Order: sequence, then C-alpha cells, then structure tokens
Amino acid sequence: MSIDLSQFHQVFFEESFEGLDVMESQLLDLTPESVDAEAVNTIFRAAHSIKGGAGTFGFMQISDFTHVVETLLDEIRSAKRPMLRMYVDLFLQSVDCLRAMLSSLQAGDTPDGERPALLKTEFEKILAGDDSAAPVSTDSTVAEAEDVSGGAGWRIHFHPGQDILQTGNEPFRMFRELQELVGEDSLTVIPDTSAVPEISSLNPELCYLNWVLEVRKDIDKETLASVFEWVEDDCDIRYEALSSATEDADAATETDVAAETPDTDQPAAIPEAVAAAVNAAAAVSASQAKKSPAKNSEPSSIRVSIDKVDSLINMVGELVITQSMLGQLGQEFDMSRLARLQEGLSQLEHNTRELQESVMKIRMMPISFAFSRFPRLVRDLGSQLGKDVNLVMLGENTELDKTVMEKIGDPLVHLVRNSMDHGLETTEKRIAAGKAAQGKITLNAFHQGGNIVIEVKDDGAGLNEEKILSKARERKLVPENTELSAEEIHQLIFLPGFSTSDSVSDISGRGVGMDVVRRNINELNGTIEVQSRRGEGSTFVIRLPLTLAILDGQLVRVKNETYIFPLVSIVESIQLQKRSLNHITGSQFVMKLRDEYIPIVRLDNLFGLRRKEEEAENPMLVVVEGDNEKIGIVVDDLLGQQQVVIKSLEQNYQRVHGISGATILGDGTVALIIDISGIGKTVEPSKTTPGSEQAA
Repeated sequence: MSIDLSQFHQVFFEESFEGLDVMESQLLDLTPESVDAEAVNTIFRAAHSIKGGAGTFGFMQISDFTHVVETLLDEIRSAKRPMLRMYVDLFLQSVDCLRAMLSSLQAGDTPDGERPALLKTEFEKILAGDDSAAPVSTDSTVAEAEDVSGGAGWRIHFHPGQDILQTGNEPFRMFRELQELVGEDSLTVIPDTSAVPEISSLNPELCYLNWVLEVRKDIDKETLASVFEWVEDDCDIRYEALSSATEDADAATETDVAAETPDTDQPAAIPEAVAAAVNAAAAVSASQAKKSPAKNSEPSSIRVSIDKVDSLINMVGELVITQSMLGQLGQEFDMSRLARLQEGLSQLEHNTRELQESVMKIRMMPISFAFSRFPRLVRDLGSQLGKDVNLVMLGENTELDKTVMEKIGDPLVHLVRNSMDHGLETTEKRIAAGKAAQGKITLNAFHQGGNIVIEVKDDGAGLNEEKILSKARERKLVPENTELSAEEIHQLIFLPGFSTSDSVSDISGRGVGMDVVRRNINELNGTIEVQSRRGEGSTFVIRLPLTLAILDGQLVRVKNETYIFPLVSIVESIQLQKRSLNHITGSQFVMKLRDEYIPIVRLDNLFGLRRKEEEAENPMLVVVEGDNEKIGIVVDDLLGQQQVVIKSLEQNYQRVHGISGATILGDGTVALIIDISGIGKTVEPSKTTPGSEQAA
C-alpha cells in the first residue's frame, strides 16, 4: 500500500523553517574568537534534519544544497578546520537561500536554481582547500556569475514586494526610466498575473504583479541596476545575460506569445504594457471569482502545547455537564426549580468565559517569534552603516495573538531601521559626546491592562525638534508662524512624505515608512507615541490589543440602531451643549473643548439614519482619538460596555467606509463596529478651527 507523502509536506516546511531560525540564531552568536562547540552541533543537527526531510519527500534540490553546507559544518565541528568569519557569512547566506527555496516549494513553485548553484560552488571551493573564495553577495541583484551582457542584452526578472505601492515606489515609473535609458524599441515588458487573487479579496493598495523585462541592447549591468536601486531591499531582482544563443532558444516562445497577444513582434510602449497587465489582472480576478469563493491561499498553522489542548478539553467537558443539567431542568420545569436554573445559567456563563479564554490562549504566541528577525537585521545594518550596535531584547515570552504578531512585524522593522540610521550616532560622534562607543537598541514587550505594549528604544541623539519643525515648514506641512509643543513636533514624523534626511539611502530618507508604521498600527486598533530627549535617545511606544478577535466596546444608540465604539479609542463622553458648537465653512462643525477645537461628526447624518429636520433630544458627545487626532461623534445615548466577538464584513459582504466589522449582541441583533480612523477621514480637511462664519 502506497502512502501519499504530500499530506506531510506542511509539517516538513514548518519544521524546516524552525530549523533555519535556529541556525540563524546560533550563527549570529558565533564569533571566530569564541566558537561554542554545542552551537556548531546545534547548527549541524538543524541542517542535517532539513537535508533528511528534503530527501524523504523528494525535494532533491534542497537535499543536494544542504549536503555541502552540512559537509563544511561537519569539518568545523570535528576540528578539521577553524571557524572563519567568512564561513559565518556564507552559512547565513545559505540560510536565506534555503528559506527562499522552501518558500517557493511551499507555494507550489519551482525554486530558483541560480543562487543555490553559486553558493554551492563557493562551498565546494572551500572544501577543496581554496579558502580565498569570497562569500556571494547577499544582494539578490548581483547573484549572477557575470557582469557583462555578452553583447545581446539582458532579461530582468522583477518580483516586487506586495507593499511596493504603499512605500511610494511605482513599477511604471521605473519601467519608463528604463525605456528612456535603452530606447523604446529595445525594451519588452511581459507581465505575470499568476499571483493575482480573487477579486473579492483583492486589495487595491497591494501589487500582485511580477514582470519580465527584456533589454535588447548592449549595456552594462550597473547602469541597468541604477534604475532599481531604490527598491533593491524590497524586491527580488535577477539579471540574466542574453546571448545570440539565448535569442535563438527564445524564438519559439516569442512566436507562441505573439499568437496570443497582438503586435508583440514589436516592443509595447510602457503605458500600454502596464495597462494590459492591469486589464489582465482584472480579467483573471473576475474569472477566479466566478469559479470559487474568496479564500486565503497562504497556508497557516500554529503549534499548540498539550497543556492548552488538555485545558480546552476539560472546559468542553464542563460545558457538556452544564448543558445536561439545564436540559433536565427544562423537561419538567416549575417555579420550584428557578433557583437551580439560575445557578445553572451562572455556571454556564462561567464555563463559557473560561472556554473563551482557553481558545484564545491557543492563538497566543510569545513575541519572541517577531523579535527573532532583529539580531540578523541589526547585524547586517550595523555592518552596512559602520555602526557598532548592541541589541537587547526583553519580555520575549510576552504573548499576543498570532494575527497581531504577523501584522506588527513590518512596523517594528521600520522602527528598528529608523533607529539604526537616524537615531544612533557613529562611533566617533558617540565618543565625542562622552557616550559608550557601542550604541544600544532595546526591544521590550509587556502586558498592561488588556493590551500589549512594545517599546523600541535607542540611546542615540534623540529627535532634533528644530530640524523637524524647519523641514515641516519648508514642505508646507505646518504654517510658517505656528508654534508647536515638543509632543506635537514629534508627531510630525508620522506625516506622509516627511523625512529629515538630507540624502536618500537604501535604508531611509525617501519620506516613506513612519506614516506606514502609524497606519498599520491604527489598522490593528493600536496607538503609537514618541518619547525623546535630545542627546539621550528616543523611545517609540506601541500599544496593541492582545487579540483582534474580541473587542472591549462601548455600545451607543443612534435613533433605532446600536453601534459599538472600541473602548480603547474613547477619551471621554459628555452631554452635548448645542450652543457650544461653531459652524465653519461647508457643513463642518467644531467645538471648543477646554484648550482645543475638535471637529464634530454626526453619526446619524453620516449613515443617513434621520432627516436633517429631525433632531435628537439630549444628544451625547463621545470624544474619540484616531490617527492621533481627536474628533467628537454625536450619538443619542450611551448604553453599556461589553466584550464583543468581531465578525469581518469584508469576508462576508464587502468593505464599508467607517465600519470595521460587526458583531451579534445577546438579543440576537447585529451591531456594527465603528472604524474611528475611517470616521475621522470624513472631517473636512483644514477646517478644524472656527473662522469668519461662526454661528452666533
């Protein structure tokens, strides 16, 4: 009887990725001056396990590559050769290469064989006694063996990260620049729409397309690479040198493409190529949407300790007992059994709450999974920037929901990179300022109330408030004569397009990043604040809910409808005094609340619940904060506070502006959950202070 091994593939991938994480962690702790024999053994065992598993499942490309890695590790652990720094670099590059190969296999694609072949060659040279072999660059754009095109041109495989549009980089502009560089007749753009999802799950802010660009011109690779230098860190770019033989081999393929796409015998103009790609993506999405409902193509799983499973089973057992008791009471119920019924309902409530907590614990993971990427990041950036940095990680066992964990990773990367580039000074400047030569970045996580708090702290120069304000005025982000407090100046760094860098690097300085950080954190119903002291350093404090599945909410009534405000967003609730409202240009009202003016939003008008001539009696004003700005939302009444289970509207219906989800209340009715950031965007811009049209 044959066994279908494919059912075990996902387990193999998960264990292999865990093994690679172990290898990377141990390698980062290794130094040629102090080699821990047990660490080398741990790295060897992880590589050996990946090799064995790959061979079992027939992933021979993984197995063959890991074999040479394992061979060099075996010679080091048996003391046949010393551990050199170049070996550590080569092993780290091998970890990256294996991770990319495994990701391709997991997605059902064929792994790229070019980079593994180059790394394998370096290992074979070392094993043959040539220790002068230099590690292959970690930059995927220089993974080719040759830097010359051979006279026929280049084929560029351009795979941008999905968030490339959110960071202000547009492929179309790069293609247009490339066209101007080589000439319209020398460039062909071929879009790949295979990664476009179903239309119901398509996010218009993400890029799902990949491209192959063919340059039929004798040009050096460095000139081509200069077009993509801004996005090298966020994309996978490979250059293939074309030759006459390559052109002949591609002739049949080009004929097939020409049969499917009119006029491809002549290179398409860039705008037409991009438009065709967009149309093709829409067509693919539409056809897929007809075939099947929306689904998540990425497999996702989580490992759970047996203790958590046992606790869950015990809670289910208690529920079964309670249900059986209530069932017996209901068969022949009379008023003499009322006390037992109330006791049973109380027990049911208690068991349900404990079951909820047990289920939520299954989704909880230690934040060390998110922190684990940063030792490598700090090491590589420190080498690139020439800065000696000590990374300290605290609270690694602090748990939070797996979904929150996955979404907080990118904002944390932005903050750490920002601290490395902007925050920490060079060694010379630190010594001149009387500081330790080695800079320090601290990642700390801890629970506070119902939230998790994550701090990214550096002991660098701190925020230069004068420079920030000057740059903001220069870019017309702040009126010339406006005076701001230190806290208000700190918030300017989160404005779109803001940067204090005098030059653009591949790390920072393009004015993208910090605004994306705040937007992503707001989408998690979280907040971010900055604490900084000149010359002493900065601390970014992130507060997030422990889970996105359950929300602490404030129920409010607007006419006959019930809505829910996230409790974490509410600043205060007050009785609305209509005489305190000021009417400004357009339909916008503001109200002076102590020392500041806040814009007013009427939820009934926004959702069309009542006509303008209808007035609510004794309305309430709920002051909320979103995107670090306060707004007042008018409601009819405040009801109660309770935890609610969030149901997604996007998955079950469609995205609704101003609504983040829905829930089912105890009486069976559906209540919509208000998106505070979305409501804030309905406020008319630049009209938050009363002007000449104030109402009397």
